Amino acid sequence: MSVLVSLVFVSVASSAQWNEFRGPQGEGHTDAKLPMEVTAQGHIWKTPMPGKAWSSPVVWDNQIWFTNAEADGHKLWAVCLNAKTGKLIHNKLVFEIKSPQKSPVAMNSYASCTPVIEEGRVYVTFGAHGTACLDTKTAEIIWQRQDDELTCDHFRLPASSPILHGGRLYLIFDGADRQFVVALDKATGKTQWRHQRAFEFGTNNGDRKKAYGTPAIIKVGDQEQLIAPAAVATEALDPVTGKLLWTARTGGMNASGRPLYGNGLIFINNGMGSLGAIPAVGGAEREAKWSTRRNIPKKGSLLLKGEHLYMVADNGVASCLVAATGEVLWSERLNAGEFAASPILCQDRIYCFSLSGKCVVLAASPKEFKVLARGEFEEGFMASPAVTGNALILRTKSAVYRVE
Repeated sequence: MSVLVSLVFVSVASSAQWNEFRGPQGEGHTDAKLPMEVTAQGHIWKTPMPGKAWSSPVVWDNQIWFTNAEADGHKLWAVCLNAKTGKLIHNKLVFEIKSPQKSPVAMNSYASCTPVIEEGRVYVTFGAHGTACLDTKTAEIIWQRQDDELTCDHFRLPASSPILHGGRLYLIFDGADRQFVVALDKATGKTQWRHQRAFEFGTNNGDRKKAYGTPAIIKVGDQEQLIAPAAVATEALDPVTGKLLWTARTGGMNASGRPLYGNGLIFINNGMGSLGAIPAVGGAEREAKWSTRRNIPKKGSLLLKGEHLYMVADNGVASCLVAATGEVLWSERLNAGEFAASPILCQDRIYCFSLSGKCVVLAASPKEFKVLARGEFEEGFMASPAVTGNALILRTKSAVYRVE
């Protein structure tokens, strides 16, 4: 009996909208006609943005949304800009937090979770500090949650982004004390199901149980699956019921890259610098078809183009691998410093943005490593880019730019 394996993510959003982290299908792909050279001097507009927040922008029609926060986490905002002019439309104070969770490191922010948007509604989360749904026209809060059911000890602050599918908002809470996945009714915010991580972590160290993963919906044959990476393992859940479908021991901690699916494999990278290719078809317990630890991004997500994987490691080394086998075709240093933001693929070009503010455009070619253009911005990138029309929406540590 043959099994048909779908090679695409499930998405109900128009490709014209950059509606979630990594775009309309969570893959970081766009068919836009983006500029070859991306520099601060080439911007159409620039809007300064105070605060400390690493969430990536999302776009719906003429609105750009992202979250913002004070460096100490006491005030948390949802911000909306006009996509054509960069002018501020909304600066909504969503939550005031009397006693924010503290972090032993300064790398993360209190607003690192990217929103998800649809017609008339934008959904923002700040992890245990609160989740809310806002009206995109008025910025009024439709519903909000700050109850004990949606809490955990993030220890190093939250960063998992939500996704929408089938009338549900999916969130991951992988803290040092509790680790679970939850589905909320997008209309009311009420919990529809909650899945406690069902595998053994093999440690009592809460720091090694944390993760920052964003889930993905895929379809294998006739079955939709919610792929939810965690520290140590990745789980696949039924999106409707939350039932556990299968588990794969993908290793590591702090998983933050978004899963990718293609060529019959699900690709998971984690915060310990490991990449595993999990078979999409199999039993309840799965092992990677192949895995590697060579120049794998610990923070950024991967790109899949046809039969090849592209990635930029935190140390600034870009690589191209054969998706089916993990064979490295090329691996070269970008000479642009370190990286945390996820790259995007525009037709045959890859756009990469570094912590020091460098933009490097590469050829998406398995045959050779080729730098096509370089640009620079005053401050570096933690947030990943968004696309609207033929323009890039770029958030640096201090401003938002439109470049086209």
